[in-house]
Amino acid sequence: MERTVPDGTYGLLGQSAEICKVRHTIEKLSRSRTPALLLGETGTGKEVAARAIHTANPVGDFIPIDCGALVGPLMESELFGHTRGAFTGAAEAKKGLIEVANGGTVFFDEIGDLPLDMQVKLLRLLQEHEIRAVGSVRQQKVDIRVIAATHHDLARDVAREIFRADLYYRLKVAIVHLPSLRDRREDIPLLIEHFIARAEREIQLGEDAREVMLNYPWPGNVRELQNAIERMVALNSGAELHVPDLPTALQNFAAGIVAPLASAAAAGAETGPLPLMHSRPHNELFLPEMEKQTILRALDVMHGDRTKAAGKLGIGRTTLYRKLKEYKIEN
Repeated sequence: MERTVPDGTYGLLGQSAEICKVRHTIEKLSRSRTPALLLGETGTGKEVAARAIHTANPVGDFIPIDCGALVGPLMESELFGHTRGAFTGAAEAKKGLIEVANGGTVFFDEIGDLPLDMQVKLLRLLQEHEIRAVGSVRQQKVDIRVIAATHHDLARDVAREIFRADLYYRLKVAIVHLPSLRDRREDIPLLIEHFIARAEREIQLGEDAREVMLNYPWPGNVRELQNAIERMVALNSGAELHVPDLPTALQNFAAGIVAPLASAAAAGAETGPLPLMHSRPHNELFLPEMEKQTILRALDVMHGDRTKAAGKLGIGRTTLYRKLKEYKIEN
């Protein structure tokens, strides 16, 4: 008989069938060193799940690698290290992240953003369990577990020839689907209480605010919910929070106006929150297009400055760069 995995085990809170299935899958995957592929929308907890797989049977270190942040000619050096004199500025030999993780787990976050030339090298790592530092002629054996995650449709990317089919099939031996928050709405009350409790303040939600939060579509998933609670607690001194205390996106949702990108409400830099889209019913709006239009407006407001635009949207620069690439926005 398979043992029950308690609610909240591995940092994945909830009682829904969807999240229970994820916890059981993690329990099984922790017993082997099989590569794992985590799929799900942004904010669904893919890194939490990756860390859970590692910590359920901790061997060595857990090294996260943001593939979206690996840019430029030094990418290979960051991953595999380099020898002294391998290139201009390489005054000393340096270990790469893969070697640092030897004996443990490497988590490739947003694997879909990894360039094709690096995909080839990752495939060799998975197949041969060896790496070669930049400037070296010697292959070095490594023992690591690879976990990858993405919000991309990798099967579609394979068909478009922007992701290698052989690497895709090598990674998809074990797949974990992280459900969106709107697909496990019964977990929202528990998550709300959890994040309020973490704030370590005597505070509670009024029924009006709670009703909005239970019905909001949460395009940013659990991460957006966490950020919303933290923002409300930080900016309000009252013991009870109501609709006017909610982030702008949720207030507009309550008023029948849907914000294109909920995280934009958390911004406040320079000119205040971005103007929101009006008048169209929620069920006629498609989140990707809403998100794209908000990014375009943020870039326009910030005169093309990507760093300021990311701050305005309440997201990191890496996330913004990934979105620009995803929506083919040139700026």
